[in-house]
Amino acid sequence: MNKRFFAISIIFISIIAASCSSQKASTASSGNKGLKDYYKDFFPIGVAVAPRHLAGDEAQLILQQFNSLTPENAMKMGPIHPQEDRYNWRDADSIVDFAQRHGLKVRGHNLCWHSQAPRWMFIDKEGKTVSKEVLLQRLKDHITTVVNRYKGKLYAWDVVNEAISDRNDEYLRNSEWLKICGEEYIARAFQYAHEADPNAVLFYNDYNEISPVKREKIYRLVKSLKDAGVPIHGVGLQGHWAVNEPSRGQLDSTIKRFADLGLKVQVTELDISVYPKEHDARERKSADADTTFTPQKEQQQLEVYKMSFGLFRKYKNVVSGVTFWNIADRYSWLDNFPVRNRKDYPLLFDRNLKPKKAYWEVVKF
Repeated sequence: MNKRFFAISIIFISIIAASCSSQKASTASSGNKGLKDYYKDFFPIGVAVAPRHLAGDEAQLILQQFNSLTPENAMKMGPIHPQEDRYNWRDADSIVDFAQRHGLKVRGHNLCWHSQAPRWMFIDKEGKTVSKEVLLQRLKDHITTVVNRYKGKLYAWDVVNEAISDRNDEYLRNSEWLKICGEEYIARAFQYAHEADPNAVLFYNDYNEISPVKREKIYRLVKSLKDAGVPIHGVGLQGHWAVNEPSRGQLDSTIKRFADLGLKVQVTELDISVYPKEHDARERKSADADTTFTPQKEQQQLEVYKMSFGLFRKYKNVVSGVTFWNIADRYSWLDNFPVRNRKDYPLLFDRNLKPKKAYWEVVKF
């Protein structure tokens, strides 16, 4: 009896051990899944990067979690084309090369913007403002050169960025582009990009898209381009949101409004600040001293992320990509905007690159 009992015990223990081992393996396997895996049946999940992120622990996190990259600054006009006769390809090339090695998609950002545009673009050798014809030719040369270099390696471009005015009583931003060329520069930019790479998906990209007033101005612009036969394929909603906005109704109506255009929609620069939304830069005040990531901030942020991704999934036939603006709370542009040197925690990974509670709400569906 003792021998039989001993044998049965050994078998029983072996079964339990095998079961535990299987559970551990399953847990480990699930632990290796990233955002890109959870959303493989929905849309690509991207992240904005700089060359410094392409090595070490941040690179490992990128490869585990994301399947699309956007250069945060490296392809903007100023950094990539600082002088008329000189292009700076190094940083942009390094990002594209990394993506090519690892089979990641790349979104180009961006070809025409009022900010980070080099001064030489708008003036002649005497420092006088150039003519419309000269500026449009310079824009064409720039777009053609940049798009051709990465043709076949980038699947999409933010062609024109933030052309809409933030003022309620003004339609287009009064930029140098508008003052010299008029509204025509927007359509021309899309035409130049399409001629350089007919296969690239071309987006108009802007922020504060959840504001009813600005949303309608963005809609008006994009619809006018589409109606005129301009090669525009999508609308980029930047998604720089906060714990107090958008509401579910606000975001739902925004995505639906742009879906009505029959174009693709992408969330191109997603982050959710743990502070109430402010639209203008300001100096730091004494009330900004407490920058700890409290349980209350964590819960508020979690709810907005959960709601947002629920709607992205609802509109999966329209939303063709979601890109986070930076990798983790270790660094974010919001650490300096709208309040300089105020630490923010707007992303799904903490400063140690570990998933936050909001992460698990985003992948739990």
